[in-house]
This record gives sequence, structure tokens and C-alpha cells, in this order.
Amino acid sequence: MAFDETLAARVRRALASQRGVAERRMFGGLCFLIRGNMCCGVVGDRLMVRVGPDAYEEALSRPHASEMDFTGRPLRGMVYVTMEGLRSEAALMGWVRRGSTFAGALPARKPKKR
Repeated sequence: MAFDETLAARVRRALASQRGVAERRMFGGLCFLIRGNMCCGVVGDRLMVRVGPDAYEEALSRPHASEMDFTGRPLRGMVYVTMEGLRSEAALMGWVRRGSTFAGALPARKPKKR
């Protein structure tokens, strides 16, 4: 599955000041990791955000957010946000901040040998 390159570039800009950011192709799209922990990504034309289980229900209550059901079952703690919810840079920044805050609070992961 291809991913929206324009949205990926916007996410890169939103994460530009964040330390320890890496990119990896996952879930048929592009994921952004902070210190080895996934914070968000672009799958097709949607933003995927890792908000964590405690913030999951609140995130789902936001406009244009839905369950991430990549495997056919919802992944608790992860949401999709459609392009309608990302029109402004402030809206995108808010979602990226949610993901980076959650991922940044996790212990750093050691890179896996490939």
C-alpha cells in the first residue's frame, strides 16, 4: 500500500524539533519512531497515531478519528485520523504531539538486529 507523501512531509516537519526520530516502513505505510518507539505514521491517506490505552477513548471522541483496525480488530491505543481532521498545521501538530508525548514517555528501545 502506498502512503501520502505530502502528509508524510508534513509529519516530518512537525517532528523536526524532536530528538531521536527515525522512520521505518511498517503497516504498509511509513511509521515515525521516537527512541525506537512508534509515535505515529502515514497509512494510505490517513494519519495513524499511537495515543496509548489511557488516552484511547478520549482520542476516539475527537472529530475525524476512528479505531485503527489494520488487522480487522481494533488496536487499543492507536487511532486513525482522516485528512479532514488534519487540514490545518495546528490540527496536525496536535495529533503528532499526542503520539510523540506517549512514545517519548516510554523507555528507549534497543534496535533489533536485522
